[in-house]
Amino acid sequence: MPILRPEQPKFANGAERQVWRALRTQLARNDLLMSGLRVTDRRKDHEADVVVVMPGSGIVVAEVKGGSVWRDGGRWRQYRGGKDVPIEPVEQARGARYALRNYVETDPRWRSSRRTRVRWAHAVVLPNTELSDEFAAPDCPRWMVVDKNQLSDVAGLLRDVPAAQETGNRAPTDDDVALIAEILQGRGQSQQDVVAVAREHEAEVQRLTQEQAVILGAIRLLNRVEVRGGAGSGKTWLAVEQARRLARDGQRVALLCYSRGLAAFLRKQVGGLAANQRPAWVGEFHSLGHQWGAARGSDDDSDYWENRLPVEMLARARALDDADRYDAVVIDEAQDFADSWWPVLLAALRDEENGGLYVFSDEGQRVFARYGQPPVPLVPLVLDDNLRNTRQIAATFNSLTPIRMRLAGVDGPAVRFVSCGTEDALGVGDDQVELLLEQGWRPGDVALLTTGSRHPEQAERQQGGQDAYWASFWDDDQAFYGHVLGFKGLERRVVVLVVNDTKVSDRARERLYVGLSRARDQLVVCGDAAMIREMADDAVLRAIGA
Repeated sequence: MPILRPEQPKFANGAERQVWRALRTQLARNDLLMSGLRVTDRRKDHEADVVVVMPGSGIVVAEVKGGSVWRDGGRWRQYRGGKDVPIEPVEQARGARYALRNYVETDPRWRSSRRTRVRWAHAVVLPNTELSDEFAAPDCPRWMVVDKNQLSDVAGLLRDVPAAQETGNRAPTDDDVALIAEILQGRGQSQQDVVAVAREHEAEVQRLTQEQAVILGAIRLLNRVEVRGGAGSGKTWLAVEQARRLARDGQRVALLCYSRGLAAFLRKQVGGLAANQRPAWVGEFHSLGHQWGAARGSDDDSDYWENRLPVEMLARARALDDADRYDAVVIDEAQDFADSWWPVLLAALRDEENGGLYVFSDEGQRVFARYGQPPVPLVPLVLDDNLRNTRQIAATFNSLTPIRMRLAGVDGPAVRFVSCGTEDALGVGDDQVELLLEQGWRPGDVALLTTGSRHPEQAERQQGGQDAYWASFWDDDQAFYGHVLGFKGLERRVVVLVVNDTKVSDRARERLYVGLSRARDQLVVCGDAAMIREMADDAVLRAIGA
């Protein structure tokens, strides 16, 4: 049996099926038989009913015409299905022949091999019509037509046609046949376009997330609310949207978070809003104190950030002019806030008793050793649908969430687990980044996150300062390298999570939860299964395929 492309063709009619079956039986093993091959050039669309590529002979493009076929007054005619119609089988075969030849010979793979031209020919097959031996037409001698009486030797007759039509060109070799088969499969997309799939996912995520905005309509008349939800529930989008709506209604709004990375993301999100819809302040809690004139401190001085600065901020908040106060404060990732920070925010409100306080939190992502709670009662609302991760990714951390989530996102590729020792995890993670880029992901789609020590690339980029480091988050030309502690509230299409903890810390479970939940479309986990089990549970191991 010859090579078949496709193996199970769809035929336009029974005549094409009849000829294909005869050729399938008669052709040699190294011949190539193709059916219903379409090719488009600048003049028209062509369709080759049958294409036979035969080493030692040539390539024949055959037009198949069923029913009764004859010539009348120099024109071909066909009676089939109760109709008598004019046809042009020779012109159809010839046009498809030259269009296919041009397609093959202009392909870079053919040109780069510097092959000389091989024999191409065209023919007509009439499986239901009997022609006399005296038949002849100016553009179609008798040897170019196979009738119903010759169908038992159709392969042999077609094998003789190329040498008769193109005496000056060579017969194709087995290598030629293999290359022609490859070329006729097309070029340019040798693998799935993972980015195109991700774009479609992103559009669906945006639709689902925007549907969550109904919850903001429900709290329109409330001014003290806590929205709780697990990773992927759309809390950050809702926080930005709530700040936008309040500003649009004429309120002076502060949109706050703890981490620099999330603050940079929030500023970028509101940067595209109309001027009358932008919050008056967007950024980290501590930077708000610096804006008020509080003394700056060292990044390494934890007492400054946790104690001295909040105390100074409280004093400065109480001394603010009314014009510098806020009608409402919106806080994303509020579980990061310490007890001593909340009085600062209340003091910054124009109406400390009734001013707006909108808190978005996820207790499962409480990765810092602080346990602050708002000192005022808040109306709790719960988001329990995961919208932003694929179902496969969401399943990896669902057992870690304080609120068990419904997996409402789209389906995606399986999570990939790469088993390795802790000491090898960073190198294995680097290899996985390279593999993802080879698979079609762009550098800007990929983030490598660590749970233990920082990646050397992250440490090097941070030497230029935190602002420059977080600016690289938006660089489409390079993958991002970060730590799960600084990546809360952020996401990437693809995340390589390197579990490189040398021991299980007090907040290891929460760190793992954050890391697993940062990818929207593709997640790769590198690490030791025993360590992950100790950090989390067997449900996580099963979900990541460990």
